[in-house]
Amino acid sequence: MPKNQLVDPQQMRQSGYIEFQPIPVNQYKKTIKQELTRYSVDDLMRIQRDMTLIRTFETMLNEIKLRGTWLGIEYFHAGPAHLSMGQEAAAVGQAFHLNIDDHIYGSHRSHGEILAKGLSAIQKLDDPMLMKIMKDYFGGECLQIVEKDASGTSVKDLAIDFLVYGTLAEIFGRQTGFNKGMGGSMHAFFPPFGIFPNNAIVGGSGDISVGAALYKKINQKPGIVIGNIGDASSACGPVWEGICFAAMDQFKKLWSEPYRGGLPLIINFMNNFYGMGGQTCGETMGWQFLARLGAGVNPEQMHAERVDGYNPLAVADAILRKKEIIAKGDGPVLLDVVTYRYSGHSPSDQSSYREKAEVEAWQAHDPISGFAKDLIHAKVCTQADIDTLHKSIETIIYKACKKAVDLSISPRPDLKKANCLLDQTMYSNQKVESLDVNRKPETLISITDNPRIKGLADKSRSAYDANGIRLKDNKCVGYRDALFEAILDRFYVDPTLVAYGEENRDWGGAFAVYRGLTEALPYHRLFNSPIAEGAIIGTACGYALEGGRPLVELMYCDFMGRAGDELFNQLCKWQSMSGGLLKMPVVVRVSVGSKYGAQHSQDWTSLCAHIPGLKVVFPATPYDAKGMMYTALTGTDPVIFFESQRTYGIAEEFVAGGVPTGYYEVPFGKPAVRKQGKDLTILTIGATLYRAIQAAKQLETQYGLSCEVIDARSLVPFDYTLVLESVKKTRKILLVSDACERGSFLHTMASKITQFAFDELDAPPVVVGAKNWITPPDEIEDSFFPFPADMIDAIHEHILPLKGYSVQRACSVQELMQRSANGL
Repeated sequence: MPKNQLVDPQQMRQSGYIEFQPIPVNQYKKTIKQELTRYSVDDLMRIQRDMTLIRTFETMLNEIKLRGTWLGIEYFHAGPAHLSMGQEAAAVGQAFHLNIDDHIYGSHRSHGEILAKGLSAIQKLDDPMLMKIMKDYFGGECLQIVEKDASGTSVKDLAIDFLVYGTLAEIFGRQTGFNKGMGGSMHAFFPPFGIFPNNAIVGGSGDISVGAALYKKINQKPGIVIGNIGDASSACGPVWEGICFAAMDQFKKLWSEPYRGGLPLIINFMNNFYGMGGQTCGETMGWQFLARLGAGVNPEQMHAERVDGYNPLAVADAILRKKEIIAKGDGPVLLDVVTYRYSGHSPSDQSSYREKAEVEAWQAHDPISGFAKDLIHAKVCTQADIDTLHKSIETIIYKACKKAVDLSISPRPDLKKANCLLDQTMYSNQKVESLDVNRKPETLISITDNPRIKGLADKSRSAYDANGIRLKDNKCVGYRDALFEAILDRFYVDPTLVAYGEENRDWGGAFAVYRGLTEALPYHRLFNSPIAEGAIIGTACGYALEGGRPLVELMYCDFMGRAGDELFNQLCKWQSMSGGLLKMPVVVRVSVGSKYGAQHSQDWTSLCAHIPGLKVVFPATPYDAKGMMYTALTGTDPVIFFESQRTYGIAEEFVAGGVPTGYYEVPFGKPAVRKQGKDLTILTIGATLYRAIQAAKQLETQYGLSCEVIDARSLVPFDYTLVLESVKKTRKILLVSDACERGSFLHTMASKITQFAFDELDAPPVVVGAKNWITPPDEIEDSFFPFPADMIDAIHEHILPLKGYSVQRACSVQELMQRSANGL
């Protein structure tokens, strides 16, 4: 909601028409003879070579998958093999004019795109750089295997062997593969050649590629980004949200120079007319021409165009023209590349949903044999040249396959040993102050001139004055202020840091955490995104994959449901699927609400903690909020940073001296004792800390029960040492959070405590959470969330009877069992 843009009712209420421009459809008409002025004979022969190599590679995979043998090499491949036979011209044509700095992101059907982009990169890199890349990549492990019997005499010949073997070894799940076997067929990639993650989720690259382009734009990096997705993915949320994000007006209207202009992005639909077995044109979609989608996105219609993907020169021509558009700052671009896959969705698919005659009709226009005939007709080569080319490629593929199936040469990762590959790569666990030390962060004012910082200077850093008197919270630095201080400081250290989400700029965030950032930061470092939670997380994923640090906000925890794939399939997995090559320094802020009822008040910490690869923290105090935000914003792992709306205004009452003004870190995984005790341990997550303190005081004054209250602070990681020490002392433990009791992460904690300290317990660990209901309205939410009475009831009923105590809320074992039987 930029203040400098007036929404004029006179203008908005005028009558008129929206006009659209014609969208080009297969307009490329040149012959090979005409193109000899643009391409050399070597260029044209390389195109034929690259298409043939891809076809031979996938034919080999198909034979191994279906029959377990190819040219005498026997192998059983249990993994997937989604093939793109028939689509080679689209992949090779796209890659031909791409440079190393141009990055592609793909789908699960991306073997051809990987090989095409790799072959293009090999051609463009000089020999010393090629050797450096191969030697440096995972210590040269892949290179050492292929250099012993390289197919040719040149470095480029060696690099082709390296590319083919590294890709195949990855598909077969071998440690010598490009991603140490952790990516496999659907996730293989090789960043040094500009080949970035391919995606098993349909449309998964639709918003990730947007984030990658955003990184290039904000950080002024060369090259473009192409998101390769299938035609059926045009219905997917990540694709639509990504397109809307990519086409935001602010890039061209509100961002200042040199950042002004559209994203350097091509959303490229490999349109093979099928999504598994559904036919997109005429059945599952209604666009008739996929390129039509661009017309509704922005006035430029995304420069949408349908291209003949059976002609590699047509695709190459389109990429060259679209790169010129992007260079002028007029992206993004949408391409509808018409192609076809001969095989089924996967080798197990018998293509019963389509006629054999249809496949044969497309095969009659085969891009490889057709291009070869055109080359021969134009006297670029002879049939003997084509035959020799095919034989040499078969030799390359044969050698790669022979080595890739041999366990003595290409071993699988040993995941049964201690500290195995996945133990090491689920988290990178590094600390990096700045992800680009060669640049100075761009800001508008100094930190000392920030109006909010000036205002905080007059407030107490602690909840107590010098005499120990409790101050009013509005006289103190609160939780939201502590978050702000850490975030503001990091913007002056890391130039790649950006913050965006819903209502982040001007408004200052829904809960005023960002108030004061608008004055400090240019538009390209702090901006509003569309209300598109999937795209917010997906673009953050792409931004981080390219080397940046995004801080994104989903406002309410409940909205994570709209970003489920991006959180639980993308953000958490790319570090480990890369074999530890990539980092994912993303911080996702979400608030746990109250007052707003069923769709705005849920605590979904257990959902996030259940997903391997995410770090999950929930600071409850201002001191921890600031220190843990510093830890998150200097780390290299994805962090889901939970905050409670109940605590945004609260002052620091546990740490002497309050919230420090400078830099400090609170480590993840270390709980904190908030109150000492000897009779009972209470372990809390989030804002329940304060209600547990109330309950502890009541238990002490009324029943003489001394409670030790521990604030978990972090869910993943979590070190149980301090909790177990407390339990050995108290021999009893109550666990409390605002999450619904069923499936709460507290049950995992209770189970672990039982396992680790069974002999120390005099009673079973007891979990108290919210009721297994929807969240009721604010006026009656005390019947839903756990309050001191619920905690004391649970202690009395299940841990330690309290003399003279009367249960306030029914919670006997029999009643709990009946509620469980009722699904409650």
